[in-house]
Amino acid sequence: MSNAKAHWRLWYDRPAEQWTDALPVGNGKIGGMIYGGIHEERIGLNEETVWSGKPHYDASPSVLQTIDQVRNLLFEGDYRTAHELAEQSMRTPLNPYYGNYQPLGDLYIKLDLPPRDITKYHRELDIDQAICRTSFYVGETCYTREVICSNPDQVMVIRLEASDTPSLSGCLRMERESGASVYQNGASGLALRGECEYEGVKFDASVEVHSEGGICYSTSDSVIFRECKAITVYVTANTTYRHKDPLEVNKSLLHLAGMKSWEQLKTDHSSDYQSLFHRMDIDLGADRYQELPTNERLSQLKFVQDDLYLTALYVQYGRYLLIASSRKGTLPANLQGIWNDSFTPPWFSDYTININAQMNYWHAETCNLSELHEPLFDLMDTLVEPGRKAAKERYGCGGVVLSTRTNPWLNTSLRATSSLLWQEGAAWLSRHYWDHYLFTGDIELLEQRAYPFMKEAALFYLDFMVEHPIYGWLVTGPTTSPENKFLAADGMVTALDMSPTMAVQIIDDLFENCIRASEELGLDYDFRELLIRKRSQLPPMQVGKFRQLQEWLMDHEETELGHRHISHLFGLFPGHSISYKTPDLLHAARTTLNRRLSHGGGHTGWSCAWIINLWAHLGEGELANQYIKTLFTHSTHNNLFDNHPPFQIDGNFGAAAGIVEMLMQSDEDEIRLLPALPAEWANGSIRGICARNGFELELHWSDSVLDKAVIHSKLGRRCRVRYAFEAGIEVQCAKESIPISIVNGTLAFDTQPGEQYRLLF
Repeated sequence: MSNAKAHWRLWYDRPAEQWTDALPVGNGKIGGMIYGGIHEERIGLNEETVWSGKPHYDASPSVLQTIDQVRNLLFEGDYRTAHELAEQSMRTPLNPYYGNYQPLGDLYIKLDLPPRDITKYHRELDIDQAICRTSFYVGETCYTREVICSNPDQVMVIRLEASDTPSLSGCLRMERESGASVYQNGASGLALRGECEYEGVKFDASVEVHSEGGICYSTSDSVIFRECKAITVYVTANTTYRHKDPLEVNKSLLHLAGMKSWEQLKTDHSSDYQSLFHRMDIDLGADRYQELPTNERLSQLKFVQDDLYLTALYVQYGRYLLIASSRKGTLPANLQGIWNDSFTPPWFSDYTININAQMNYWHAETCNLSELHEPLFDLMDTLVEPGRKAAKERYGCGGVVLSTRTNPWLNTSLRATSSLLWQEGAAWLSRHYWDHYLFTGDIELLEQRAYPFMKEAALFYLDFMVEHPIYGWLVTGPTTSPENKFLAADGMVTALDMSPTMAVQIIDDLFENCIRASEELGLDYDFRELLIRKRSQLPPMQVGKFRQLQEWLMDHEETELGHRHISHLFGLFPGHSISYKTPDLLHAARTTLNRRLSHGGGHTGWSCAWIINLWAHLGEGELANQYIKTLFTHSTHNNLFDNHPPFQIDGNFGAAAGIVEMLMQSDEDEIRLLPALPAEWANGSIRGICARNGFELELHWSDSVLDKAVIHSKLGRRCRVRYAFEAGIEVQCAKESIPISIVNGTLAFDTQPGEQYRLLF
């Protein structure tokens, strides 16, 4: 274990050559990709609400007209006819009003540099302070550039300085590929104004430049600066998604920011950011390769055994990216966080809620960033009304239903093929509300927001489920195991079935959590009893002919053994229905995962991240670590962005969660310490991670054995800790008077809110 506090940074010895080399900054609303150019800096700009399209509802009345017929065909085993009928009646062709998340534009800052050698180039993203820095020498003059994206002041600020006076001359301009124009905006400012296609948002990006020494003035399309000691560039942006007049909002923000000094802006920014980032730290070992740029460290992982600092950095980078893309009052992080350079990004850069949007928030609670979950909850709440409409119009059901994807326009459309028919979005999202309550104990949020949403999701299934004519189970569908297909007994390759395993697991999880929530709140006794009864009628999880966990209700032949989705392992993670408490299912889950991976599964970034979590919950630290290395060597860009391919941020977030799950896991019953510790991580520590029931932990271990656990109780709940306790081990607690018992490998003691307990092993 290293002694010095890690310097969390990504650094490079040359400018970015492409977008995925550039370094991201963000404040939840505004994002920037910093290229670190020498003669000309380029900053790719994003604003979270720059979306084409508009609110709309795609009616699907034919779903309700044919759903019983499709179900009966599936029950009869006529998958071919069921598929053909569903293709005719249960899909929605892509509506251009769905829209895309689009770039705001690009900011360029060109410097007039003397014709001398460029030396000592360095660019870095300091994720301890959330500052992007670039520096280089031209002759004897040092040029430095720092970029922050401030949440308190809602501006991006770029500071350029030169060591000699006066040395800064050049110009600044803004561009956008289409749909916008640039205007002079005041004595030393510019505005980029435009509108997205298909009646999308109108946007305004405003820039103001302050100079120290020299002169600075704007023209119709540029800001010119001459012989300055330093310049400070203020950038902000808004759209009509939230404001009637974005330009006026920008003027106010720039005015207020311009009244602060650069040092004050930087201090306020770092203080706000570090209040979140400094809650957690991780140390897996010494930084042995700190002399190497980050891209070279990635490359050498194909040849060296490990880079422990890089693994720890990946966790902290995942936390940095969530802080930068999901703050109070913003939209939740989308498929790319807030960073996007394409006008037609893959999968619209939307919220894909059959795993990807959820994966973005897997680390929010455990990594001590609980309030960053709020934007996801805000989106969920706004989806209730359109979800009710879809449930009634498509399925004739009460409650709320959400399909595979949605966006800021709150679209709930089905997909363009019946193979992507799926209804479990709201139910899966409900787990995030319940988990947030388990971590925080926020009873007010549970009562006013979480439980009402969970109940709406449950009400849909109470209406939607039907009795299986042969087995008597309550089944749901037609639906899919997301994006996967099977070979049916009638020879049809299809995706449609009744109650695939994932659907059963999600509904079971939803009903269990609703029952628990109603007990916590003392509400809805009759509804609770109904859920208990209906839950008991759900199909069981089943083991197939290969001793694998079945993916579908019947043991269908798989057509893509290495499929990227491993949906039926939801019960292992992020669910809790498969664990050491269900040994037969745990063994079947292990077999399933091995079968997937032996046929090429985990070949995409987010899928690889999910696999890290799955191996962690199977207690396989070496295999989880192997997939961390696979993620680095096959699915990571030079700037550490996840490469699906292409870039998707869920891999960053999911892998950050997985690394922490290797060190600590929790459910409603217990906390498990070092459950999947690989041999390479023999010495280390982690501080500030959070467990369910309101506990915050600090762990220290050496020679792969836990030395100390410090547990802070926020809620005063009973603490149960599972670890490989040796016979006769002595456990000391800072609270001498508290009785401690070890039963069946679990240490248990009562806690008081706000108290800290130190366990020595």
